Amino acid sequence: MFEQLFDRVFGLCVNHGLVAGDTQVIDSAPVKANASLDRVCEKQAAPAHMPKLTVVGQPPEAASAPLPASILSAPAHQLRYEAARKAKRNQQPGSLGYRNPKARLLSNKTHYSPTDLEARISIKPGKARALNYLCSLAVDTAQRVISHVQADLADTRDSLYLPSIVAQVQQRLRTQELHLQDVVADTGYSNGFNYAWLENQGITPWIPVFDAYKPAVEGFIYHALSDEYRCRADKPLPFRKYRPRADGGWTKHYRAFYQDCQHCPYKASCVPYADHKQLNRSAFEATYYRAWHRQRSLRGQYMRRVRQRTIEPVFGSLLQHYGLRRLNVRGQAGAHKSMLLAAIAYNLKKLLRYSPK
Repeated sequence: MFEQLFDRVFGLCVNHGLVAGDTQVIDSAPVKANASLDRVCEKQAAPAHMPKLTVVGQPPEAASAPLPASILSAPAHQLRYEAARKAKRNQQPGSLGYRNPKARLLSNKTHYSPTDLEARISIKPGKARALNYLCSLAVDTAQRVISHVQADLADTRDSLYLPSIVAQVQQRLRTQELHLQDVVADTGYSNGFNYAWLENQGITPWIPVFDAYKPAVEGFIYHALSDEYRCRADKPLPFRKYRPRADGGWTKHYRAFYQDCQHCPYKASCVPYADHKQLNRSAFEATYYRAWHRQRSLRGQYMRRVRQRTIEPVFGSLLQHYGLRRLNVRGQAGAHKSMLLAAIAYNLKKLLRYSPK
């Protein structure tokens, strides 16, 4: 019902000329959940041979019963690893809170909120840890009308939600007979798969690549026909295998032959502490290269300014004036409905104040 109401208001905005549809700006911001970080509980260790954890004091015949809603478990080896990491961190002088015996290193791997099981501890540079939900927005650049909103878990990368957001925006725009051409986002949505997927959909991604990306490897020449790199000694580094990454992408692993590196005159300066040279490049290197060129162009710099002036005021209004500073409901479904209501009110206000010239 809330989705249909949002579509109805969005259709009214389209009929009155507030939506162009060709360029959409996507971004996300954390919204505080209706749960306290002081009341988080530690997860219990789940035995490897048992799919479900038994509660202390439970009768033997109820050992296979599901866990109560307020108890969560985690793999035992993961809890041991996090406990060892915490102890090592507290032993280092100068670490935050190492003098306080009650200091806790909170993480989604070891702790959960019994009040709201779907709320996640999010970490953002310059801000304290908090139990949040992630509000993902898509805003049209014509009159800053919200074209899509959804509530996501706050402990995952923003780049993983981009395909689902764009797919729903495309469906909503096609219903209104509009065509999506450009998608603008910040570096948090930089992903080789996202670049390739958007280009395959006929959409131009204006998403800057990470600063760590280098369009070329210094001292090595790439040969596309043989899919290999050549070093300064003209020795090949052929492609070996693919490797997955944490953000959902894939890397290509290139490795030189052992004999070539052992008899190479540049070994002391190239790989002094290894047996052979290795290179890891993205499996979507061509799409990364095109995105790198786009962000350095004049239109890429213009799109960066368009993103800032389009979606930042919208997030400021929703968080400060439309009730999204803190959620009053619990669960991801309730958070999604609250965000939908805030977006509906924002679009209605845009529609009532709009006067065509």
